[in-house]
Amino acid sequence: MPRDAAWAPAAILSRMYAAFFGLEHLPFSIAPDPRYLFLSERHREALAHLLYGLSGGGGFVLLTGEVGTGKTTVCRCFLQQIPESCTAAYIFNPKLSAQELLATICDEFGVAHPASDPAHPTIKECVDPLNAWLLAQHAAGRSCVLVVDEAQSLAGRVLEQLRLLTNLETDEKKLLQIVLIGQPELRTLVARPELTQLAQRVIARYHLGPLTAQETAQYIAHRMGVAGWQGPLPFAPRALARIHALSGGVPRRINLLCDRILLAAYAVGRREMDAAMVSRVAREVFGTDGSRASARPRWPVALAGAGAVVGAGLVVAALVLTGRLQVQMTPPGASAPPQTLAPEPAALAELLARQPPDEGEVWRRLARLWGVDLAAASTPCQSPLPAGLQCWSAQGATEALLRQIDRPALLRLQAPGQAPAAVLLLALDGPHAQVQGAQGGPIRVPWPEVARLWTGTLATLWRAPESLVVQADVAASDAGGAWLARQLDRAGIAPAATLRARVQQLQRDQGLAADGQAGPLTLMRLNRLLHSDEPHLLVRPDADAPRSSARSTP
Repeated sequence: MPRDAAWAPAAILSRMYAAFFGLEHLPFSIAPDPRYLFLSERHREALAHLLYGLSGGGGFVLLTGEVGTGKTTVCRCFLQQIPESCTAAYIFNPKLSAQELLATICDEFGVAHPASDPAHPTIKECVDPLNAWLLAQHAAGRSCVLVVDEAQSLAGRVLEQLRLLTNLETDEKKLLQIVLIGQPELRTLVARPELTQLAQRVIARYHLGPLTAQETAQYIAHRMGVAGWQGPLPFAPRALARIHALSGGVPRRINLLCDRILLAAYAVGRREMDAAMVSRVAREVFGTDGSRASARPRWPVALAGAGAVVGAGLVVAALVLTGRLQVQMTPPGASAPPQTLAPEPAALAELLARQPPDEGEVWRRLARLWGVDLAAASTPCQSPLPAGLQCWSAQGATEALLRQIDRPALLRLQAPGQAPAAVLLLALDGPHAQVQGAQGGPIRVPWPEVARLWTGTLATLWRAPESLVVQADVAASDAGGAWLARQLDRAGIAPAATLRARVQQLQRDQGLAADGQAGPLTLMRLNRLLHSDEPHLLVRPDADAPRSSARSTP
């Protein structure tokens, strides 16, 4: 009998509970399925720190977090968002000697490193060709980043060898950016006295914590929705709170617990789960103190813990294996789906084809999201705006910047053979975007379709502090400095010797360039921290529609 045959009932029962709840997929698999990508605010901040590291001029970026908090998820997003002009190497098993690690780096970058003994290349035989290759990449206008996962496994002497790689440089910049991702022990490792020089080259660091109670509920709703669930969640509010308490907000533990809860509910024919069921199932999954996950599911006990008889799982499994139970995999009838826009991949080209050359109506639609009606002749970036609004624009922008500012924006797209046209980006919802032109309502299209035609030009609106003009730095005036200090207090930014140092701390926390100047981009992120009542671009998993479209934009 195959090694996993004894566990076949587990997979079959999982398929049965998916059908029972009308799900197309298993929502709480621990496999890294990109369809289930959920980025909380702290995950986005971690991603912003990694992306900032690409422009940080070399050195190290550290991302740490407990097991299961989503470090690998953030890393995958980061690798997907690096620009085409950047070459990345990814090492997932760094428990190597210095020579082995250098040889692996060369292999990942595709750098030939002939050695006198191919089985044991020396450090010099790896560093010399790597240095020459990095110089060639720099001359071609390309940058290079090395990502080392599970970096807490690196030996001290190997970390020191990595530090020496950051000595490879030209007169203008370092040739290699290194990202270290690992468990909390990595911070302790880097803090060792013998690694002081490495610690001084860390240009950004972020510790990824667990989800909050609200984010845990959003995470569960997101995964259930992606799996095909329609209607109110089958978890009672107290059950969600109990799941958060027992899992500690760690996504992997949430997955393990929720998967077993759904299975237990199926076994007893229940479509709603309460806190008592969560607690009973958690004792099976984590143990009595909720701190230890069992290595393998003990199905009869799990089902009994949910109120089923001990033999129920064995009977069902036996019937399935002998072919005596015919499993109906067609999902049962479900409630009406929420009002969302169906993807329209071909509609974007049609929208662009009928866009007028005048961008005024798109601007007016953007302003209405902020509760402002613009005059027909208004040019927002060239004339004063009401209600404390100001215009902010950028050239050569990226998706990462869009997610960072997190507000609706005017984008200029250009289809082949057509003139550039302005559209309003209303929302980013996972792999899809909601866009709207000067006429008609919004359409939902795959984001890659938008990104393919985007010229990199964006403009948006933001709310500046009342009676203050913000250009390069709001703190340039005494009144602006006093206002900024109060906002930093509200945001929980620790006191420092100077206001500039506090601004730099805010910028580092938000993944911005830490120049100490509180310009528009810094103030936008500060507004987000203070939960200002502003339209959002990123769709929250607990919302049926993006907050940016809360106001009508006919």
